Amino acid sequence: MTPASPALAHAQTNTLVAKLWNYCNVLRDNGLSTIEYVEQLSYLLFLKMADEIASDPFTEAEARTVVPAKYDWQSLASKKGIELEVHYREILAELGKSPGTTLGRIFAKAQNRITEPALLEKLVVELIGKEDWTIQGTDLKGDAYEGLLAKGAEDTKTGAGQYFTPRALIDAMVDVMQPQPGDTITDPACGTAGFLIAAHAYIRKHHMQNLSREERLALGDGKIWGNELVTGTARLAAMNMLLHGIGDADGKSLITEGDALAEQPKQHASLVLANPPFGKKSAITIVGTDGKADKQDISYDRDDFRATTTNKQLNFLQHIMSLMEMNGRAAVVLPDNVLFEGGAGEKIRRRLLEDFDLHTILRLPTGIFYAGGVKANVLFFEKKPPRSGGAHNTSKLWVYDFRTAKHFTLKQHPLTRAALEEFVEAYLPGKDRSERVETERFKCFEYDELIARDKVNLDITWMKDPALDDADSLLPPEVIAQEIVEDLQAALSEFAAIAEALGGEISVDTDEIQPGEGA
Repeated sequence: MTPASPALAHAQTNTLVAKLWNYCNVLRDNGLSTIEYVEQLSYLLFLKMADEIASDPFTEAEARTVVPAKYDWQSLASKKGIELEVHYREILAELGKSPGTTLGRIFAKAQNRITEPALLEKLVVELIGKEDWTIQGTDLKGDAYEGLLAKGAEDTKTGAGQYFTPRALIDAMVDVMQPQPGDTITDPACGTAGFLIAAHAYIRKHHMQNLSREERLALGDGKIWGNELVTGTARLAAMNMLLHGIGDADGKSLITEGDALAEQPKQHASLVLANPPFGKKSAITIVGTDGKADKQDISYDRDDFRATTTNKQLNFLQHIMSLMEMNGRAAVVLPDNVLFEGGAGEKIRRRLLEDFDLHTILRLPTGIFYAGGVKANVLFFEKKPPRSGGAHNTSKLWVYDFRTAKHFTLKQHPLTRAALEEFVEAYLPGKDRSERVETERFKCFEYDELIARDKVNLDITWMKDPALDDADSLLPPEVIAQEIVEDLQAALSEFAAIAEALGGEISVDTDEIQPGEGA
């Protein structure tokens, strides 16, 4: 089949997303949350695609049977009403019994959330059944699914956005890291696998024509993998990877599920891309015999950790440092507190400067994440062998201020890849960093300056927002309102963390402060 033009493919994708999303509104009225709807789509999309592959005469015979005939799409589509619902439940239960495979990961602990047989029938017959998913090309079906995930991330009340990193930021990070065919690539908190898919797409775009068949197959056979804590999100990641042509349905799952921080890495990577979950503390919830829930902090006792702490982001940073192979590289989104927090934070930053080459920090603006009140950065660093005489591996740190005088909102002024182009150009991907040039937003700091700062504070600022001094450049009211909400959320989160550290009772729920559309 001749591939569609980019414009046509984009239009087809948008049409498909709109069609699927409109039905989500119907199901929401039936009590189904956005994340549950996307889960149900994952199950049905997989069954339909497996059926198309099985009936494709060009598919190799041994690759045709992915789902047993008793539980395949044809067995489902041939039924109606109550019989359809009963069989759907049976399919979900049986296909989840393939542990370790992509199939098992997608259907792990799967349950039918569509309680109205008529609605399920409409979804099977009209929305999924009438589309030819596999013949439209991997990019189309994958982009359509990712578009649905992006829309799902807008459902902040159910926490759906917690795993979603803006695609513009992902693309910019991947563009400067330049993944190579020989890389082993991972994300220890992969969410719906956005980083992994973008890295795979970069390799396909820039290197695929020069790869042998064996090298192409290797890309989907364990060289790219991720981990996710939440079962439902792990299944979305597995489905997203499969829809983008990464991995095999009956092959080993490229997404593992569990607490990435619980143990030392069993496998190391040459490239780590990650946006660990936001939140101050690592905690578990314990329900006592009286029925009351109690949150208890977790600190991880690991030999490879320089410092013991309950701060989740600091622990993820330490985990990533261990996850990297020698001369490996990483790009990680982390909140501001990682740059200035004392105690364990200072110990970890010292190690980052001494044992690693922390060469670049990108200061991100507010208003780009679905989690409110987030002030974050991207840390770019490389793992280096020890130098003679105990010398430090970081010599210069370049900081790019993409926060000051930059104003974005999720709805009216979202972050775009074009907005990050100046950073990508200043980074000089693939070139020697000695060729970098300082600008108003891009400054270089020597190791001696950094190590001399109080608590090795790397939260470095130098720019001033002109809107603070120039009345003629005042921001639109909706942007000002959005930033006030962001600042309040950040302040409440910090005060709550302090109170929690002091053993106080926390009654403030910062998630309840949500800006309205245009705010």
